[in-house]
Amino acid sequence: MSEIFHPVGEELLMLTDWPNVAAGFTTKHGGFSESPFATFNLGLHVGDAEPFVERNRQKLAQLLQFPLESWVCCEQTHDSRIEKVTKRDAGKGVWHLNTAIAHTDGLYTNETGLLLALCFADCVPLYFAAPKHGMIGIAHAGWKGTAKNIAGEMVRLWHEREHIPLEDIVVAIGPSIGFCCYIVDDRVVDAAEKVLGAKEVLPYREISVGQYALDLKELNRLLLIKEGVREQHIKVSNYCTSCAANVFFSHRRDNGRTGRMMAFIGRKEE
Repeated sequence: MSEIFHPVGEELLMLTDWPNVAAGFTTKHGGFSESPFATFNLGLHVGDAEPFVERNRQKLAQLLQFPLESWVCCEQTHDSRIEKVTKRDAGKGVWHLNTAIAHTDGLYTNETGLLLALCFADCVPLYFAAPKHGMIGIAHAGWKGTAKNIAGEMVRLWHEREHIPLEDIVVAIGPSIGFCCYIVDDRVVDAAEKVLGAKEVLPYREISVGQYALDLKELNRLLLIKEGVREQHIKVSNYCTSCAANVFFSHRRDNGRTGRMMAFIGRKEE
């Protein structure tokens, strides 16, 4: 399967299949941070010096031509709460964590001129679009958010609240830790079985007693299909953030002391 995220300079991987939408994922290169956050850390919460993070965010804003004042960020608490945002939310969480949209792991909007931006270092970034309806969204799906079906929650909100037909929704599953590197225990597998359903074939393999290799991207793909998104409307990145040490930060590989990439989506003013 060909890769859906394509390098643009050393700093960015862009999703190029969605017209009129700026969607992508940053690498760990091209910024100003110092070890262990070298160099393009975009997370405010990891212990990096704030001036470095601010410079990195300013650089990304320039690369994307979305000023920082147009970004919207959320707290990301590994839950399934999703907020619809408007220009009134612009600037939230850009400079200080305490101004981010609280207790939220997903954002969506039908307004142009906003960049929805979340931080990652192994969890699964989910990108949503309904081009006919001008709707875009993004969600942060670690194993807890996946077990709470944040992917399905976004689809339900769009279908039930925004009246978007399921067949009009397209989803991209971005770079994250892969089946090759994500080892979990019974607690995680039990949660996955509960959310997907006992009748489904779960994307995991037991590698030793109580230890399993889990494909978190595939689990989210299956949940999206279960929610009614057409299988052909879901595309999945091949990138593993843990394997690709020369490209990405990885919370698990780097033992928790590392930077954060940013997943983003926005539509520019017409």
